[in-house]
Amino acid sequence: MESQVRGGTRWKRFAVVMVPSVAAAAAIGVGLAQGALAASFSVSGQEFKVSAGHLHGDGFAQYGGIDTGYTSTDGKTKTVRPVAISSFENATITKMCQSVKTEIPLIGKTIYLRLDAGPDDNHKVEATNLYIDVAQLDADAQFNNIDIGVAVQDKTRGPAVKDKTVLPGGFAQQAESADLYGVEQTAWATTAGTFKLNGLKMRLGTDPKMECY
Repeated sequence: MESQVRGGTRWKRFAVVMVPSVAAAAAIGVGLAQGALAASFSVSGQEFKVSAGHLHGDGFAQYGGIDTGYTSTDGKTKTVRPVAISSFENATITKMCQSVKTEIPLIGKTIYLRLDAGPDDNHKVEATNLYIDVAQLDADAQFNNIDIGVAVQDKTRGPAVKDKTVLPGGFAQQAESADLYGVEQTAWATTAGTFKLNGLKMRLGTDPKMECY
């Protein structure tokens, strides 16, 4: 359902995964294998979960891209994965949680690493030039002054396009600002110019309840 709210567009419990077509993804994969395209770094073989009570971002853009990384934690084989790259010039986050699940064959256990930060409005997580390579996202969202269908190379909002794996004439959307509530997402990578984690807490354990959701 879509409605205009104070000059913005509100989407209720939307799921966003915008990636190039299968053919385009395959072509980009060949380019990476031949060294024609440069990825920012090799992504691990583990996706991770992120949740947040509220994310406010100024200068938002989202477009499809490709992450190159490992197929598993053994680090022996690489692959390419289509992702939706969500980017913000500036962002603040409250009640942020990040968790990753790792199976350790040598000890026969599953270990969970969990980070919590931004516990309240007086202690928010703050980020600049934030990029999140998303595999899945659920949230309540409101976008202000949004453009849907702009070409990646012609977008005027958000930080610079992340890397050369992005199709210049590919689909993108941009907005003056974005507010996401009740965020639940899985991601392959996050990068930022600065990332300030106020109220940071880190825990390591074996209880599955340590996952963010």
